[in-house]
Amino acid sequence: MELHDVWFVLIAVLWTGYFFLEGFDFGVGVLTRLLARDRAEKRVLINTIGPVWDGNEVWLLTAGGATFAAFPEWYATLFSGFYLPLLAILICLIVRGVAFEYRAKRPEENWQRNWETAIFWTSLLPAFLWGVAFGNIVRGVRLDADFEYVGTVWDLLNPYALLGGLVTLTLFTFHGTVFTALKTVGDIRERARKLALKVGLVTAVLALVFLLWTQVESGDGASLVALAVAVASLVAALGANQAGREGWAFTLSGVTIVAAVAMLFLTLFPNVMPSTLDPEWSLTVTNASSSPYTLKIMTWLAVVATPLVLLYQGWTYWVFRKRIGTQHIADLVH
Repeated sequence: MELHDVWFVLIAVLWTGYFFLEGFDFGVGVLTRLLARDRAEKRVLINTIGPVWDGNEVWLLTAGGATFAAFPEWYATLFSGFYLPLLAILICLIVRGVAFEYRAKRPEENWQRNWETAIFWTSLLPAFLWGVAFGNIVRGVRLDADFEYVGTVWDLLNPYALLGGLVTLTLFTFHGTVFTALKTVGDIRERARKLALKVGLVTAVLALVFLLWTQVESGDGASLVALAVAVASLVAALGANQAGREGWAFTLSGVTIVAAVAMLFLTLFPNVMPSTLDPEWSLTVTNASSSPYTLKIMTWLAVVATPLVLLYQGWTYWVFRKRIGTQHIADLVH
């Protein structure tokens, strides 16, 4: 296996980790409007992800940086062609981070309610837009012979990509719902389990249509296996949720995300950005990659740094593993 193939796999792993981790905290952000009945419950939801949300975003920074260094042509075409949706995601992530930090800076109810509204919308929109973006990457876009995007923003809003956006939105919301059931106690935990069933059923229908569409268009044997794992894991997650096994439900919903993202990258390889104008104009792991020397240096850095980052993040989740509820609010820092 060539180094550019290795880095394609590593970038796929980084995006998978990002969607697994950021997926549930996007979902929890959406639940501040769908599940919480009062501001005390909103605070419970926010505190379930308060210690970890910024660490989850490190995976996005690493994925973007790795793409820039390993596949600069892919990075340039992606960020120029998808400029508006990626800018919208960036703005949402900035406002979302500010909302988490500034929400408790003043005691006025309107102040806190406005920041809570910001958390909801800046969680919902990126959850949808990431699906739209990856739907277009897998489907292919209008690239010319110079590997430049020659379409418009409206070309990105095609039925396949919009369905992908709905899948990531509902899947992340389901992931966040089972995470909430895992991390809370009392009435909010029970309502989260009930809501997880409803959201999960909608997710199952949308995901099945989207993944089957992907398989028919560009799938192979490996992607079919990933599709089967994604569907089976989602069904099992629903069953575990109904049985009150929140830990298993969360794990299985995470497996669903991992398998679904793996399927997308399996159907994409060896392309990194297919051209719908001419297959010869597609960006591939070969023509989009950096020099072998650059990839070699990056590989050694990844070997040293990655285990340290994983150990630190795992320790963070272990420290903040306990459940919380409205009865603990008085003892929590905003």
